Amino acid sequence: MKRIITIRDNFFRKTFLLAVCAGFFEIQSLAQESPADTVPRETIKVDVISKERFQVIEHFGASDAWSAQFVGQWPDSKRKAIAELLFSTAADEEGNPKGIGLSMWRFNIGAGSAEQGEQSGIRDEWRRAESFLSADGSYDWSKQAGQVWFARAAKELGVDKLLVFPNSPPVAMTTTGKAFAKDGKPNLAPSHYDDFGNYLAEVIQGLQEKGLTVDYVSPVNEPQWDWSDGGQEGTPFWNNEIAGIAKAVDRALEKKKLSAKIDVAEAGKINYLYEQADREGRGNQIADFFKPTSANYIGDLKHVSQTISAHSYFTTSPYESAVQQRAVLRDSLDTIDGLSYWMSEYCILGGNSGEIKGNGRDLGIDPALYIARVIHQDLTISNASAWHWWIAISPYNYKDGLIYIDKEKEDGNFYKSKMLWALGNFSRFIRPGYQRLAVEIDGQKEQSPELLVSAYQSPDRSELVLVLVNSGTKDLNVDLPEEGISSTATNLYVTSKDNDLELMLLDTSQGQTINLPARSIVTVKSSKK
Repeated sequence: MKRIITIRDNFFRKTFLLAVCAGFFEIQSLAQESPADTVPRETIKVDVISKERFQVIEHFGASDAWSAQFVGQWPDSKRKAIAELLFSTAADEEGNPKGIGLSMWRFNIGAGSAEQGEQSGIRDEWRRAESFLSADGSYDWSKQAGQVWFARAAKELGVDKLLVFPNSPPVAMTTTGKAFAKDGKPNLAPSHYDDFGNYLAEVIQGLQEKGLTVDYVSPVNEPQWDWSDGGQEGTPFWNNEIAGIAKAVDRALEKKKLSAKIDVAEAGKINYLYEQADREGRGNQIADFFKPTSANYIGDLKHVSQTISAHSYFTTSPYESAVQQRAVLRDSLDTIDGLSYWMSEYCILGGNSGEIKGNGRDLGIDPALYIARVIHQDLTISNASAWHWWIAISPYNYKDGLIYIDKEKEDGNFYKSKMLWALGNFSRFIRPGYQRLAVEIDGQKEQSPELLVSAYQSPDRSELVLVLVNSGTKDLNVDLPEEGISSTATNLYVTSKDNDLELMLLDTSQGQTINLPARSIVTVKSSKK
């Protein structure tokens, strides 16, 4: 049943309406002020500054690595239920979202370690991946069937964009003959760049013939790391090598008359975009790839997207450092006209200054609040136009999944996490084309980690979306901005210890104040007056 929330005298009251036969009967509010509750909650004033406009949001996404290869072949009812959670923009009969409405899906093109089996040197079978390219040089389009199923499900449920990414070139092209490197050296010789480019174009065309239009290809992934431990497919590259690969992929796409854009460079940390840091020759990638005076300039290639991508790992704590690094990134991006930024991979790893651990599966609100803070920072400080989670479906005892599963190849159970719904507070309502607007809290633009607020407006300016993250231990009264808030009813979607993106209806006819529960993420969706 829907919750109806009314406001009187700046106090928040909840009223449940129960439909019985043809009439409605009011049930006593669950939030009536008790005699013991004599201290009013702190009231925060939120204002949206519509004249200050920032990036246009392109998409929110997640990847199919590595579980989709198996889960995509689970019983139909279960794989469809998982797909609905990730991709659906529909609501149930009570108005609660059925899914988080991702608008980008990332497809991992395998290098063939799965076919090598134990000889691949990759210890975890679930991290090996099939390849469309066979050892004899032919293509087998029956491979990666589970992943193809999820890509098709995403399309059917309205996901508009598809990106493909290899972690490694096919094993037949690598220097080691395996899908991971040795001694931190690049695992693809320059003599095979054109082969690699042609292979990626062939895969894109093959998927297109399966009815899947590929919008983007990311030919390298976290090129700063060594990828020599056999933990998964992967290879490092130097910037000059990335430029050479991008040129080869550009030629191959043009030859086949494909429209896919090339995304670079999936940096392992955001600071590799604006400084050399600890990887000389693998950092300073904004200037290296997009300044025309650079020897590695690729910004003029037809198929290179005017976007640069990086991953938020190891840069999210402590709060002040996270803010500072994203501010430097934003300033560096501003030196290149027309260049946008994607935060293209994140999950909770270690190294978070003791704030939260990566180890240990946690379906609760703590990691959800943490990732909501990271999303907010990436969108509002570094002006990311896209934000992507890492593995959508995880079998691991780690904070890396939106949906968790039993580590079973043929069938198993799945488990929804609060991290899924926390991302949904953004992805489900901030749709492609929405533009971020400036926000002030009590007249100040600077925000604290306890209360974070961001605002987004639809392209026709008829809809306003606010996302509020209250990480504190106290409920707050929040005065909503009058601009853009409907005078009849506003939708609130709450993720908390007790709520999974649950719809509540706010009657603003008596005022503009809402209660923001402690340790919650709340999306306010409103139509213009």
